[in-house]
Amino acid sequence: MVRLPERFKQNMQTLLGDGYEAYLRSFEEGRVSGLRVNELKVSPEEFERIAPFPVERIPWIHNGFFVREEDRPSRHPYYFAGLYYLQEPSAMTPAEILPVEPGDRVLDCCAAPGGKSTELAAKLRGTGVLFSNDISNSRAQALLKNLELFGAGNIVVLSEDLRKMEDRFAGYFDKILIDAPCSGEGMFRKEPRVIRAWEEHGNAFYTALQKQITDSALKMLKPGGKMVYSTCTFCPEEDEAIVLYMKERCPSLHVLPVEPRYEGFSEGLEEAGGVRDPELRHCIRIYPHRMRGEGHFIALLEKRVTEGNAGDGPGVPLEGAERPEEDRGFRQPAVPGKVRKADRKAAE
Repeated sequence: MVRLPERFKQNMQTLLGDGYEAYLRSFEEGRVSGLRVNELKVSPEEFERIAPFPVERIPWIHNGFFVREEDRPSRHPYYFAGLYYLQEPSAMTPAEILPVEPGDRVLDCCAAPGGKSTELAAKLRGTGVLFSNDISNSRAQALLKNLELFGAGNIVVLSEDLRKMEDRFAGYFDKILIDAPCSGEGMFRKEPRVIRAWEEHGNAFYTALQKQITDSALKMLKPGGKMVYSTCTFCPEEDEAIVLYMKERCPSLHVLPVEPRYEGFSEGLEEAGGVRDPELRHCIRIYPHRMRGEGHFIALLEKRVTEGNAGDGPGVPLEGAERPEEDRGFRQPAVPGKVRKADRKAAE
């Protein structure tokens, strides 16, 4: 049994109410593993027919399958041929929900090691362009490796601070995915070592990073564009409160309902930080005692076209003014103890 911090247990009891005991019992269950089929190379139906080990469809992921760890799918030739990506089922949800279409200009803000970027690239079908960014250079190299393995085309892999990108790519992207650095509470069952980072840093450390990242992403999202913000934590300060923060910073931003809505998805909290907003109910919370997956939070957002922003973007000013002296060379700080939500194995 994983030893959970008392403060965390108190928070979850307040959050879940009568469901708290069922949540605790979920720690007695085995971890859930999955794979997502690379539709650039094989259809889900064809893969199900040729699968060399037992697979079971993930109801809310159109090309996802539950697999058993004992079958060692990471050692099969299909894996090294890029026919599938190993990823925890809940972590597949953000890229599934973002409605990428062929021809879109897409940004994956915190992309390594590539679990979500590979799916976004597959949705583009070799058209448009995908910018996959990760602040860590070493992780960006793993990201590039996985995208190449998948046969992804029209990609740009970056290792850059988003603040250095926001002016040059103002209003440029049709779709943006932010799988934000977070306290990882949803991963406590799968990665118990994340608990130590939570105890050392708490939630406030991550909310500062999340606000910084979302500020830049909002500037790069074109009017009419859509964005997914996701975390693997249950903390409202990192989830619904960040959505409220984005809406305050960008009044034309709205939370969209996700359709179809899988029956195991829980609604977002309508109130966060003392502020009530009915749109927050459109957010999705995934709890391990209600679905076969780890904890996750997802919000689908749209930056609507208004009279005030109709003329903004798209465009890439290649020659922009210098930033103030104090901003030059800024690097987003590394996140101590961060575990990238169950797709770490794909980077190995």
